Parts: sequence; structure tokens; C-alpha cells
Amino acid sequence: MNDAIRSMSVRTAPLPSAVELAREIAVGEISALSAVETSLAGIAALDDALCAFCTVTADQARREAEAIDRRIAAGEAVGPLAGVPFAVKDLISTAGVRTTFGSPLYAENVPDEDDIVVERLRAAGAIMVGKTNTSEFGYGPVGRNPLFPPTRNPWNTELTPGGSSAGSSVAVATGMVPLALGSDGGGSIRIPASLNGIFGIKASWGRVPVYPGCRDEKAPGASGWEALEHIGPLTRTVADAALALSVLSGPSPKDRHSLPNEQIDWMDISAPLAPGLRIAFSADLGFAPVDPEVAAIAAGAAEVFATQLGCVVDEAFPEVGDTQATFEALVALDTDRVGLRTMAGQQGFAFGGVLGSLLKRQWTADEFTNAIMDRKRIANVMWRFMDRYDLLLTPTSAVSAFPLDLDGPPLIGGTPCCRPPGHRFRLSPT
Repeated sequence: MNDAIRSMSVRTAPLPSAVELAREIAVGEISALSAVETSLAGIAALDDALCAFCTVTADQARREAEAIDRRIAAGEAVGPLAGVPFAVKDLISTAGVRTTFGSPLYAENVPDEDDIVVERLRAAGAIMVGKTNTSEFGYGPVGRNPLFPPTRNPWNTELTPGGSSAGSSVAVATGMVPLALGSDGGGSIRIPASLNGIFGIKASWGRVPVYPGCRDEKAPGASGWEALEHIGPLTRTVADAALALSVLSGPSPKDRHSLPNEQIDWMDISAPLAPGLRIAFSADLGFAPVDPEVAAIAAGAAEVFATQLGCVVDEAFPEVGDTQATFEALVALDTDRVGLRTMAGQQGFAFGGVLGSLLKRQWTADEFTNAIMDRKRIANVMWRFMDRYDLLLTPTSAVSAFPLDLDGPPLIGGTPCCRPPGHRFRLSPT
């Protein structure tokens, strides 16, 4: 089974890139319906073993594809992603389609509105084929939750695909879809993109607006991470991500933190880097354990910038230090702890793992104040550092994929990992 799954890898994906597929559909070389059927066939062939999807919307996708094909046949204008199948992480709301957030508290939840990002992809003609598996409310670096089987890495099904955008990354890596939506507050796009060998981008905060996710006060759990969350595309190519961002980015009155429109040509990705670009490279940011193989690969990639692209590369890093405690407190501050405890009590449900620890711990106002002040320190360290450099290059993940049944690697480069089993953060009840 593993060999069969590995053969359906990034290199042998059944669907072409989103850019190519959109062009072929627009000029009538293939139909939107055939693209959707290819996507659904890939899901049917692979997903029993991989568990990337928790809900498949086959009938709806076929109806929407037929509508796109009729519009094209009639000579009507269609959007830049017309007919392109895409998948949506199950933390992101979809109108009329079950959205569980990976939690038993929302097992039967069916939103009455799309998140902004889903609305924009649909307006561009893209066709949703289903919802993808995630960790519960996104609290975890692997694709595991109490509702669905864990998502498996398609390169080796005994290993984790990373998380929390686990299902979306696997759906793209195997070619079930050329484009999937993920979300990222602490690595949840970047980690699975790295562990599955695809491209994922966490754009600047506010570049892609978010609503109702993070901002619906009536949805405990789903309303968290407001000061941390980003939504972005997972794809097999940079060009596909650029095409997606050309549709996803831009302000919305529903998201008070969304950035105003800027003159960004997302599709202008062919120009070479300017010679003399100043680049800082660090394998460990001065404090983090990193697997030697990962560090060597990252260093080799950084060397390309110096030897082949004419950039000036220094080994340097911002003196930020270990921000783990700050991150934990900011996550807790952004979590509706009262609402989650109340909802869980009403349904007779008990949280375990990191979320259970976060809800049990008696956080203090001083802890939250210290985290807010430390975030200001970090921002100031970063802008001063980036005043000297154009880019900062680091490994995406400190390790490659680890066993599926673990919540984190026990060792990194021979150093014991500080995260206790079953926890994403170093949380302990007080």
C-alpha cells in the first residue's frame, strides 16, 4: 500500500498545476467537469489510506463544474481560477458544508456563510471538492483530532504530514487537488508544506482577510488566534500560490486588521533577484536545536544565493531568543477559555492534551502583559535587523517527518526535545 501511495507523489500528480489547468479550461482544451472528476477519482483512490479529507463535496462540485462549462460554451467571461478544484481546511467555514474545526463540540456544525477566502475563490470560479483534516481547533503540529482518523504522510504513511494544515498539504502533495487552503498561527502552513515537499506561504498578517474564523464571538474555539492567524494557499508551485494570492488578498470590512490594497503583481515571479541583495542565513537562529541534515540542506540552499544569484549572504540572526513562553501566553490570551469550558461542560466533553492544559491553567494578567511587551520587543529586534538585510533564510522545520503516533520528535539532532509527550507547548496546570 505504501509503495502505491508513494507512486502518486508530487512528481506524478494526476492534475496539472492550477495555472495550467485554469488556462486549459478557459480555452476549452478540457472541461471543468473532467478536472473535477479527475480530482474526485484521485480522492477515491488514495484517501482511504491517507485520510486527507474529512468531507467530500462531490455532487456540489459536479454541479458547479457543469455550470462553469456552460458559461464557457456560451462565451461568457469566467474568473481566473474557473474550473480549478480546491480543498479547504476544516478550520475554515464553508456555507452549507459541515465544518467541524476537528472537535466533537462542532461535529454537526454547518455554517450559513463562507469564510472570506472561500467566497473569493468561488467568485474566481474555483470549485471546492471537500474539507481537509486538521488538529482540533488547530492546536497541534500534526493532523490528529478526536473525530477523524489521523492524516498520513504520502511519502511514508508511518510518518506524520505535519500540521495543523495536514489534510490540505497531503491533498496537494498527492495531486488530489492543485490548490488547498491552510491556516497558520504557529507554523501550520509552513510545517506541513515542508514535511510533504510542497509550497506553502504565510503572507503578511492582514494580507489575506479572515472572517468568520477567529472573529465570530459566538463560536468558542473557532474564535481563537485572532492576533496570530493567517490564511494562505498550499500548492505544488510558486506560480500557483501567486495566482491564488491574486484572488485571496485585499481588504475586507469584515476584518478590521486586513491590509489596504497595494500595487502588488502577484504573478510577476519570473524576474531574477537583484544582484547584491543582502541576505542573512541562520540554521538555528542562535538557540534552536536543528537536525544536522536539515541544517546542511538549508546551508546549501543559502549558498546558491551567493554563488549563482549574486547575492551577499552573511551568517547572522536577529537576537530574538526562545519565544516559546511568549507564544504560549499569546495563544492562551487569544483563546475563549470561558466559552470553551462552558460549551464542553454542556456537552459532557473533556479536553485533553495541549488544549486541556491551556484551559486548566490559571493564567495571570501579568503573564499576558509580559507576553504583549515581549512581542513588542521581538518586533523591534526584527525591524532593526531587517534594516540591514533584505531577506532572512532559515530552515522551515528543524526536523524531517517523525512517526505518526508522536506529537513531536523525541530528539532533534540528538538533543532531547523539550516538548513533553502529548503537548504542543510547554504548558502545565498551576
